[in-house]
Amino acid sequence: MPTDQLAHGPSLILWDVDRTLVSFGGGTSRAIYERAFRQVTGKPLGELADMSGRTDRAITAETLRLNGIDEPEALFSDFYAALATAAEQLADRMREVGTVLPGAPEAIASCAAQGTVQSTVTGNIRPIAITKLTALGLGDGLDFTVGGYGDDGSDRADLVRLARQRASEKYGHGFPGTRTVVIGDTPHDIRGALDADALAIGVASGKSTSAELREAGADIVLPRLTNFATHCAKPLCW
Repeated sequence: MPTDQLAHGPSLILWDVDRTLVSFGGGTSRAIYERAFRQVTGKPLGELADMSGRTDRAITAETLRLNGIDEPEALFSDFYAALATAAEQLADRMREVGTVLPGAPEAIASCAAQGTVQSTVTGNIRPIAITKLTALGLGDGLDFTVGGYGDDGSDRADLVRLARQRASEKYGHGFPGTRTVVIGDTPHDIRGALDADALAIGVASGKSTSAELREAGADIVLPRLTNFATHCAKPLCW
């Protein structure tokens, strides 16, 4: 780990959302897409693309193609707006079926105590990320204006780079190398962080195991976010 770059502690913390900070049951994601698809096309949703570790841009494109739409890019703008509306309409359902994962509030608070900028790098489009986290009480302390989101592209590394750029422009200083930290639960999150020269922290709170996160190259692997500050203070030079 290039700890020399961490001499002043990480300045930009980028959280993945699903299965890292929160988890939703009850078919919430499909329900969002079903509502959006019907709103945009006037038809019921048939097949839904695989969603695991992917961005909403990639999921939207494949889902539209699977349902007979040959040029999905032409519908992206309308579909993103419909996804945002659907998520807001389902906020109460999210509160009913959603779970804040163990240690998540404390981990966010511990990063805030270090004076870091915190945001999200997630496959969700921005409005869905905001709705999910605020519905479960995790929105405070996160600057959603500087994150990287699922409508920004399909490459996770690009989302990290964009979040770093947005944060640099807003806060007036850079977040080079491992002064940007990505925390996520899948190898996609880890590879995206590493490809963007960020520090990668894997959390085995989703479907990926600790071994899979290590194999993907994670600098730090945690079984869960519980006691995040205790486990990460030394490697992050706090």
